[in-house]
Amino acid sequence: MSLKQWRILHAVIDCGGYAEAAKSLHLSQSTISYTISKLQEQLGVPLLKIDGRKAILTSEGRALLDRSRHVLKEAIELETFAKNLGQGRGGEVRLVVDQNFPTPLLMQALREFTLSGEGAAEVKLREVPISQTEEVLHDLSVDLAISEHVPLGLLGEPLVEVAHIPVAHPDHPLFKLEREVTAADLAQHVQIGIAPSGDAARTAATNSAQARCWLLNSCDTVVAAVREGLGYAWLPQHRVGQWIEQGLLARLPVGDKAGYKTVLYLIHGRPWSATPAANRFAEVLRSLVAQATEQ
Repeated sequence: MSLKQWRILHAVIDCGGYAEAAKSLHLSQSTISYTISKLQEQLGVPLLKIDGRKAILTSEGRALLDRSRHVLKEAIELETFAKNLGQGRGGEVRLVVDQNFPTPLLMQALREFTLSGEGAAEVKLREVPISQTEEVLHDLSVDLAISEHVPLGLLGEPLVEVAHIPVAHPDHPLFKLEREVTAADLAQHVQIGIAPSGDAARTAATNSAQARCWLLNSCDTVVAAVREGLGYAWLPQHRVGQWIEQGLLARLPVGDKAGYKTVLYLIHGRPWSATPAANRFAEVLRSLVAQATEQ
């Protein structure tokens, strides 16, 4: 079997039939038909059935098609990787970062990466809410991710701890209590958080309907809402430190030990085909986090 055979099968399905696939691939219809017939013969299972003028996948064909898409994707990436190496480059770095990761540390990592001689590599950076990092990693298009959750089938190494603290506008009614704020006090006011996605979103929507909770789509939007006095929130300390120093936000008096920490992991999305550039960026991140921890 060859990759060309699988490409032709994909074209038949994606285009909706033999004639359409032939037109798309600039091949004769007889070539398309022969290739599919030969592939089915080699595999020993029927891949397609004809329904009118349309080619429909069999159950066996569906299972093989889904798996072959991954194989083709890796083959294309391998070709691109080889071309990049031939041009003296380490390829590109596709990076997904949880919004809770300290932005100054991320910018420093990008600067160090460029100064290390990897400036020729293309960096594609995407910052996403905590609820979306695992979802993004499943599409196999990410080299590195920094996330609180490690998807099944992937390995993550602890990278950095992020402290979260309760904050509100200095004029928020909770400060007028002039005492330590309790859970019962918090329940009387709007809490602002980041909206999850998928099934978690439906659960959160139910919970937020029962509690006084607003769910927004990004950490920056949550900070903006809290600065406007619309509610209180638990936010990464590094995200709100400047606003606290400027007197635009204040830490709620919920007890000296109140607060929590989350661990963000460094995850290789495609460890079997990591580019030199991705490996180098991972080294830079580890080094900078280690330096920051020692200070």
